[in-house]
Amino acid sequence: MVNIHPTALVDSTAELDSTVTVGPYTVIGPDVHIGPGTHVGPHCVIEGRTTIGKNNTIFQFNSIGAVPQDKKYAGEPSELIIGDDNTIREFCTINLGVQAAGGVTRIGSRNWIMAYCHIAHDCRVDDHTTLANNTTLGGHVHLADWVTVGGLTGIHQFVKVGAHAMVGFASAVSQDVPPFMLVDGNPMTVRGINTVGLRRRDFSAARLAMVKHMHRLLYRQGMTLDGARQAILDLVSDAPEIAGDIALMSAFLVNAPRGIAR
Repeated sequence: MVNIHPTALVDSTAELDSTVTVGPYTVIGPDVHIGPGTHVGPHCVIEGRTTIGKNNTIFQFNSIGAVPQDKKYAGEPSELIIGDDNTIREFCTINLGVQAAGGVTRIGSRNWIMAYCHIAHDCRVDDHTTLANNTTLGGHVHLADWVTVGGLTGIHQFVKVGAHAMVGFASAVSQDVPPFMLVDGNPMTVRGINTVGLRRRDFSAARLAMVKHMHRLLYRQGMTLDGARQAILDLVSDAPEIAGDIALMSAFLVNAPRGIAR
C-alpha cells in the first residue's frame, strides 16, 4: 500500500488493488472495493458498499457512497457500483441506492462527470456520457449511452434520457427525452436532433436520414404520440445499423411512463 498517502484514513477491511493511489486526507470506509489503476485525489470520502472499477480518476473533494437523500432509507444495505475509465471531477456527490427502490446506484464506464454534479440514489448512468458542471440527477434517473447534459441542468426523478441525446445548458428536464434528440430550456423544448453528436460518432448519411425521419414523425407531422409510436414501429430497414436505431427508438417510446418531451 505504498501508494496511499500517510494522512489518508483507509479502513483495514477495505479492498484496494495494489496499484490504487490515494491522496492526502482522504477517508475510505470498510466496505469499499477499488480496482487497479484508479486514482483517488485528496480530501475525498468514499464509504458505503461501494465498488469502483479500474483506471478511474477521482479528483479532490468528492463524496462517493454516502447514504441517499431519501426519507425512506433506514440504514438497510444498498450499493453503489462504478465501472472503469471514468473521470469524476471536483465536489461531486454520488449516493447509494435505496433497497426498497432497487438498492443499487450504477455508473458505467468511460463517463466524464464534471464538477459539482449530483447523482442520486438508484440512478443508472450508462457508458460514454458527459455531465457538465452542476448537473443534478434526481433519484432513479436513467441516462443511456452517449448522453450529453449541459451545465446547471436538473433532471427530475424517474426521467429517462435516451441514447445519443443532448440536453442543453440550464434545462429543466421533467419528461423523458427520446434517443438522438436535442432539447433545452425551462420549460424544456425539443430543438431537433443531436446532429453534431451523431456525426462525431460516425453516423452514416443513411442513419442520419432515418433519425431525421423519426424526428419528423414524432414532432413535425401533427400525429398523436400513439400514432407516431406506431408509425415508427412500422418502419422497416434491411440495413442492420438503421434497423438497430429504429428498434432503439421504438423500445424507448413504448416504455415512457412520464411521457416524452414534445
